[in-house]
Amino acid sequence: MEVNVQLMQPLVVLVVWSAFMWLWMYATRLPAIAAMKLEMDPEAPAGLQMSQLPAKVRWKADNYNHLMEQPTVFYAIVLSLAFLGASSEVNIYAAWIYVALRVVHSLLQALLNKIELRFAVFFLSNIPLGILTFNAASAAFS
Repeated sequence: MEVNVQLMQPLVVLVVWSAFMWLWMYATRLPAIAAMKLEMDPEAPAGLQMSQLPAKVRWKADNYNHLMEQPTVFYAIVLSLAFLGASSEVNIYAAWIYVALRVVHSLLQALLNKIELRFAVFFLSNIPLGILTFNAASAAFS
């Protein structure tokens, strides 16, 4: 298998995981809105109505939002590495480790929401992201 394709696989998996979290968010949010008979008010301040939902419902949405934040840097770095021809084994493994940690982070947040555990996994996920960033910068400026 071509090395650039191997580097794209974790990127695609994280996109698929984000789509799964989006579906999970609405699979829990819509029934909760219906059960509460919550009427959507376009005049309500942003987030006010959703804050009325049970915490276990909100956790999925919070995680989906998190998947739209830092992972965007991951996508940019992985694409940069591929375009720069820097799809080494180290970068492939670092990309997979990052994705695995983001999935673990999602499950922790969506199911338990233990902030200390989430933070530890988030912190650890910055290590492979840092490696990928360093390697992209090295390839871009060497």
